[in-house]
Amino acid sequence: MLDRRSESTTIVPVSRRAALGTIGLAAAAVAAGCAGTGSGARATGAAADGARGLRRTMTLAEWSVNRMIKAGTLTTLDFPAFARRECGIGAVEYVSTLFAGRGLEASYLGELRTRCEGEGVRSVLIMIDGEGDLGAPEAGARREAVERHLRWAESARVLGCSSIRVNARSEGTRDEQLARCADGIGTLADRAAGLGMDVIVENHGGISSDGSWMAALMRATARPNCGTLPDFGNFRMEGGAQYDRYRGIAEMLPWARDVSAKSYAFDADGNETTIDYARMFRIMDDAGYSGWVGIEFEGKGMPEREGILATKRLLERMGVRA
Repeated sequence: MLDRRSESTTIVPVSRRAALGTIGLAAAAVAAGCAGTGSGARATGAAADGARGLRRTMTLAEWSVNRMIKAGTLTTLDFPAFARRECGIGAVEYVSTLFAGRGLEASYLGELRTRCEGEGVRSVLIMIDGEGDLGAPEAGARREAVERHLRWAESARVLGCSSIRVNARSEGTRDEQLARCADGIGTLADRAAGLGMDVIVENHGGISSDGSWMAALMRATARPNCGTLPDFGNFRMEGGAQYDRYRGIAEMLPWARDVSAKSYAFDADGNETTIDYARMFRIMDDAGYSGWVGIEFEGKGMPEREGILATKRLLERMGVRA
């Protein structure tokens, strides 16, 4: 995501008004996203973004270095310096499960914030996993999950983040899961508002990988501090079915506060081989999305730093600022 610190503070996610309304944007984006791909499509880049008043800034998602962290060659405390010095990126997104069990400790958070300030790196969000299902069938379990997520929201506040990323996980019929997730996530959003924190929901497997269901969840939740984090890659649903990724991104964009630019592998020209980035950015253009775009490299065929830098170069071609 980047500038130096002063410039970064001027970058904000999509406006509250856009996040809460204009579902018609999604329809336009779906039409554009499904219209076709290839080199003949309209170019996307810095000049086009400038003409449209769009501004997108990179972040580096910590999951991009999960192998290094699990191998012990990098820690969350090292991550801000890695992002700045090794990758030239000045904003980061953390993952709760990569904090080595110390993400709720005041001393650890203070040290991490100090390191961020020393590197001129902005902390944007924490992705929260493993803290219970916000759409659990039992109301008591949903409330417990809310309380567990709130502890991380407080950690995010200490670090200066603007958001926490949560999962929409539940059981039951489509409508039952919608009602349960809207209850749990809506309650969390109400509580997180007191911390000045947004709650953003990622498509992350199961029913949350259905873009139309995610749009319905946002309409049902209807909180000013609740939005989405569309991920280019997470569209595998239960039973192995694959939801159309371009349609799904378009359906979630009206509520987006961040976008996860997933990547796996690249061809000789620097294009991602699984995801049509030009098509994705046309959809983002048509939705009028401005804000954060997070690098989340998950490829196994190259070192993590190399994959991050390849993704960064591709995003720069798409007009995203580092």
